[in-house]
Amino acid sequence: MADRAPLVAVLFDMDGLMLDTERLLYAAWQRAMADYGYQASEEVFLASLGTTVAATNQLLRAAYGPDFPLEATNGRTGDYVWEEVDDRGAPLKPGLLALLDYLEAQDIPKAVASSSERTTIDRLLSSAGLLARFPVTVAGDEVVHGKPAPDIFLLAAGRLGVDPAQCLVLEDSEPGARAAHAAGMAVIIVPDLKSPSDEVARLAAAVLPDLHAVQDWLAQQAPA
Repeated sequence: MADRAPLVAVLFDMDGLMLDTERLLYAAWQRAMADYGYQASEEVFLASLGTTVAATNQLLRAAYGPDFPLEATNGRTGDYVWEEVDDRGAPLKPGLLALLDYLEAQDIPKAVASSSERTTIDRLLSSAGLLARFPVTVAGDEVVHGKPAPDIFLLAAGRLGVDPAQCLVLEDSEPGARAAHAAGMAVIIVPDLKSPSDEVARLAAAVLPDLHAVQDWLAQQAPA
């Protein structure tokens, strides 16, 4: 990041980056679809990653047709997800807590900027014991245009009072990485269920295997 403005803040995606919820969601959706006599499509699910609820619903309607019981399957999927979260807690990605400790020790502000809805973000972060560690969170239902548009990240930077050029975004999805790039921010991709295309990988400052590696990368960028 030598050719960029100095790092001031880090913006976190949530699902698939901080929390291992995308696998949980896919399993819940498979169960819900089977309950209503439908076959869950992995292709459709992967296409939905990083997008807003509204965009996901458009994908589902296009894939399954006008008679698809969208509200019913969405509701049943949510029931299955929250049963698991309430029973076991929101699953953390490896290295997350250590990375948060590192940023706090360095006095680097941070925010969550997620395509999930406000109620989902608050409930998941609360379940994981993380809500108090993020004074700023931005939800997909708080902006007009979801990822890959830059709105979510620009709003997060504004709420932190930080120049977008001084933000580093941590993302697992292609729409999120494109959104960060469109916002004029550096982005590190930590792939979850889907690896980035070569085109999207070229937009990133780095593609790293986990959040432990992100902490190491940040330490290497710190002034001597």
